[in-house]
Amino acid sequence: MRGGATIQGRLFIVIGTRPEAVKLAPVIAALRGVLPVTVCATGQHRDLLDTAFADFGIVPDINLDLMQGGQRPEDVVAAALPVLRRAITATHAAAVIVQGDTASAFAGAQAGAYACVPVIHVEAGLRSDSIAEPFPEELHRRAIAQLSSRHFAPTAAAAAALLAEGIPAAAVHVVGNTGIDALLDIAARLRGDAAARAQAAAMLPSLEARRPLLLATVHRRENHGTRLADIAAALEQLAVRHGAQIVVPVHPNPAVRSVLEARLGAVPGIHLVPPLRYPAFVTLLQRARAVLTDPGGVQEEAPALGCPVLVLRTTTERREGLAAGTAQLVGTDPGAIVAAASRLLTDDVAHARMARVALPYGDGHAAARIAAILARAFLAAPRPEALHQG
Repeated sequence: MRGGATIQGRLFIVIGTRPEAVKLAPVIAALRGVLPVTVCATGQHRDLLDTAFADFGIVPDINLDLMQGGQRPEDVVAAALPVLRRAITATHAAAVIVQGDTASAFAGAQAGAYACVPVIHVEAGLRSDSIAEPFPEELHRRAIAQLSSRHFAPTAAAAAALLAEGIPAAAVHVVGNTGIDALLDIAARLRGDAAARAQAAAMLPSLEARRPLLLATVHRRENHGTRLADIAAALEQLAVRHGAQIVVPVHPNPAVRSVLEARLGAVPGIHLVPPLRYPAFVTLLQRARAVLTDPGGVQEEAPALGCPVLVLRTTTERREGLAAGTAQLVGTDPGAIVAAASRLLTDDVAHARMARVALPYGDGHAAARIAAILARAFLAAPRPEALHQG
């Protein structure tokens, strides 16, 4: 560690899903050599998590392997909470780091609090102002905020939301989103390494250079059922009406996979593919005319690559893209989706207005800021109770 300094215990980093791995990979890299870390994988999404670890060269120190078929968020929390609590105690953790709003992050924050260990929240303060959308993520975010003693907010709006909820200003740090760090790192790697580009391209379906390409990512829990069927109907219309190629990485959740395969599996031009490795996904974002999405991370990533975003939700906690003009909230009505996507496919002026490289969520240096703040806090060896007070 830097200057031979030591702290009592290690920073215990909880990771359960692929988005958490992607967004915490830069933090782990920035902390290594500065502070001691223990990476704990809950295995909430086992296979997807493993590929993300491989993409960023992360080897977990602890793997709980908790994934079960048909699991619900409360099942993950119930299974993870006691084993995380024991692991945090056994490793003499100085603090627990969680990211975002997953069941693993929620369980990690609770486990840290029960172990009387400070909790640090990365990507804090996102708010949709509706507990129902996204569910249960919005609930998790709000609860994690109350359990945390340090809050790394990606944007000023996220920090303002925390302050409005009574979080002390001294505990809130606006650092940017670490997902942009990861995205720009992978994009740079692809630019500079022909072998990496070839490997990413080999993971993609065969695509025609002259046909417009759309990327669609849909799996949000609140869109399951009728809404997902409506989204699928819109994608079918776009493929038929415009001859568009549409790549849809299919989430393994049966509630998603069954609908997409039934509605879109035989539609010409639509490519239903397994979840993509991150470099392959970045390659698609760089090539796509637009992305249609309901997950949150894609709303952050696409503007950084100049890819217009159509948000398939009725509300979003990532409003900075809307304000920047790089994203549009279109909901799940098939007519609205088709109209918005058709405009981007056929109107070059409308497309150019949205296809601007923008960084409303971060500049690629969030992890370095986080590491610097934590180094100042922990290498100064404050009393544990001081950390709880921010």
